[in-house]
Amino acid sequence: MSGSSSNKNLAGGVWPVMLTPFKDDKQIDWAGLDRLVDWYLESGVAGLFAVCGSSEMYELSDKERLRMAERVTRRAEGKVEVVATGTFGGTMQQQADFVRQMAQTGVAAVVCLVNQIAKQDQSDEQWKNNAEILLEKTDNIPLGLYECPNPYHRVLSPELLAWLASSKRFVFLKETSGQLDLIKEKILVVRGTPLSFFNANTATLLESLNAGGDGFSGISANCYPSLFVWLCDHFRDQPGQAERLQQFLREAESVVENKYPTSAKKFRSLSGMGISTTCRICDYEFDTDEVAALEALREKVQFWQRELGLPLS
Repeated sequence: MSGSSSNKNLAGGVWPVMLTPFKDDKQIDWAGLDRLVDWYLESGVAGLFAVCGSSEMYELSDKERLRMAERVTRRAEGKVEVVATGTFGGTMQQQADFVRQMAQTGVAAVVCLVNQIAKQDQSDEQWKNNAEILLEKTDNIPLGLYECPNPYHRVLSPELLAWLASSKRFVFLKETSGQLDLIKEKILVVRGTPLSFFNANTATLLESLNAGGDGFSGISANCYPSLFVWLCDHFRDQPGQAERLQQFLREAESVVENKYPTSAKKFRSLSGMGISTTCRICDYEFDTDEVAALEALREKVQFWQRELGLPLS
């Protein structure tokens, strides 16, 4: 795997941004969540990012966030590690308090939302000052970073990321800029530190792996994670096939992005997982053409799974 160098605390590869299955009444479907975890594991993922944007984290209560992180960690049974978000606004003291609670669930690291450390109009210097307070108030709890685009999109600069990596407290980054030059700069500054770099952007994934990135943590890993696992595992030893697969993944992304995260739940239900398409964050319906596009994508995914010798899913 790309991120297996000894200085990294987390396994390199694919870290899906987990969905939250809901029942029709919008209560969490815990049995469905267990099935989802099992399926991710069968797909060969390196780890799981629970309580994230795709989990509809802002629509979950604190109690649900903690219970979900604990349930996923327990279900994974140590086969892979789990990270989960633990900063949801408020003062640095309030955020630190919840980080401590989240750490008690057994996750390998508590992820900090980059946009919750400072307000949109505040400078990187103010962000750094607030981050220092958070670090002081959370002892030695391993932390992660997520450049979540909502409620506003704050992207870390290479300089700020270098400072964060040098603290040796951060072990996970979900990078969401989608800008290849910036991605390459950021991969360079975390080299030789415990911080693992996971690209959320499918279009730049192969190039980020070739630049030394540790793997993928994006939305399409909720539909066909095994293809991303293959890419992360074989981009060096089968570069030609990796380039062809990358092209397919890039083209397929628009189908997943349409009405996401409902689209991913619909894709999984078409594959027979038995989870509802219900979401708390949105209430999308799919017309005939949209369902046909998802079904056609599933056929193409299965072609690639056969091509690469992977189990059909």
